[in-house]
Amino acid sequence: MHGFDTTEPASLEPQSGPWWTGMNRYHWFVLTVAALGWLFDCLDQQLFILSRPAAMGELLRYITDEDKLRDAKSFYGDIATSVFIAGWATGGLIFGMLGDRIGRAKTMLLTILIYSLCTGLSALSVTVYDFAFYRFLTGLGVGGEFAVGVSLVAEVMPSRARPQALALLQALSAFGNISAAFINLGLGVAEGEGLISSPWRIMFCIGAAPALLSLVIRRQLKEPETWQKAQHAGAVKKQLGSYRELFSNPKWRKHAILGLMLACSGVIGLWAIGFYSPDLIRQVQSKPITVAIYTEQIAAAAPEKAEQLQALYELVKSNKLKDLTAEQKQLKKEVDQKINGRLTVPQSLTSIAINVGAFFGMFGFGALAQRIGRKNTFVIALLSALVSTVVVFWFLTETWQIFVLVPIMGFCQLSLFGGYAVYFPELFPTHLRSTGTSFCYNVGRFVAALGPLVKIWLNKVFSGYGDDAIRYAGVSMCAVFLVGLFVLPFLPETKGQPLPE
Repeated sequence: MHGFDTTEPASLEPQSGPWWTGMNRYHWFVLTVAALGWLFDCLDQQLFILSRPAAMGELLRYITDEDKLRDAKSFYGDIATSVFIAGWATGGLIFGMLGDRIGRAKTMLLTILIYSLCTGLSALSVTVYDFAFYRFLTGLGVGGEFAVGVSLVAEVMPSRARPQALALLQALSAFGNISAAFINLGLGVAEGEGLISSPWRIMFCIGAAPALLSLVIRRQLKEPETWQKAQHAGAVKKQLGSYRELFSNPKWRKHAILGLMLACSGVIGLWAIGFYSPDLIRQVQSKPITVAIYTEQIAAAAPEKAEQLQALYELVKSNKLKDLTAEQKQLKKEVDQKINGRLTVPQSLTSIAINVGAFFGMFGFGALAQRIGRKNTFVIALLSALVSTVVVFWFLTETWQIFVLVPIMGFCQLSLFGGYAVYFPELFPTHLRSTGTSFCYNVGRFVAALGPLVKIWLNKVFSGYGDDAIRYAGVSMCAVFLVGLFVLPFLPETKGQPLPE
């Protein structure tokens, strides 16, 4: 097909040497396309995470009290996150089933088009409500892509290369997240220099670009032979992508429910805790950067404007923004633009640091799982995620810690997702692989969607601690990593075993 050799006889598969030995051009093509689909998927997620504070600030700009605005930004940001995750879960269930029914390639095409186009729509938001609605629609596409992507790779790859290929698929998603961080950093600097306004809208327009990948998928990607055989088998055809079939079989039902609980640890841990670390560093750095910007502006201004800036700064410090004149409001808007631009630097560095660690953690899971087994590797990853996340949320205060503590947390937390990519396709047969994988990975997101809501409650519980409320909330929620440890003994070890048929 278009010059690709699409078959690799099992008898010719090398039994020694590097894991990629025996992969032909089509294997690499499939891995590349699936990795790009998931990479752009993660680009969208990270664009949302990084743009969330600025988007909430602009969409809630009618709130003038600083304390109320801070609380509203946190509240509606958490709501938008919950809605996005709920859309992700819904899309995962729908498209995971379609992946088994109509094929992996066709479903991947649909999911990429949906999440790309709806990301672009997010740039048109005028209120927090339509912003949340667009995020729900985007989540539909995002949720469906992972299950069909890993099912496709798992079924096409030679069995010896499968674990590392799946781990690499997940690890490469870190480049999507890092790309989003650099986009955020560049636009933040441009905003600080007064070159652009509303950079978060530009970020979402950029997020629409992956729709072009659908052209490649439509032209050259074909369905795996194992799926085609299942699709043409009369006895099985009626049950392709059937949740009834998934839950009527005791073995697959057990794998689905326990896999779901295992996924909840990582998904909640990442979306309700880990992905708030850029918000944490932005909050930590807000006061010193505000002081620095006002000091710089006062020192550089002419005497008359310096007096105006000093008077404005005194009102900002005492939170008397209701007393601002029209002239002071305009002046504050100019200074705030510089503050927001400066704040994107530590925020973007935090995101980059997380994902540099994540790349090595996700790929490292696949390598370690081949040596000591999937379950033992999950134990190490869950305990490491628990400890590293507590350390970050408890101790992170200085910029230099971004380069030390945050990559370690990213390595530990995101290694779990490398595990999900490797392990979940090994729990289900071909005719239910996308459905079962999607159920584990995405239904967990319905539970995870409650995570930000729990965080809202915890923020209120710890509200007496002021800016440190996010620290206490994050540390408290780290208990979710223990859920995965609880279910692991009841799940099978799949190391060295063929995919179920």
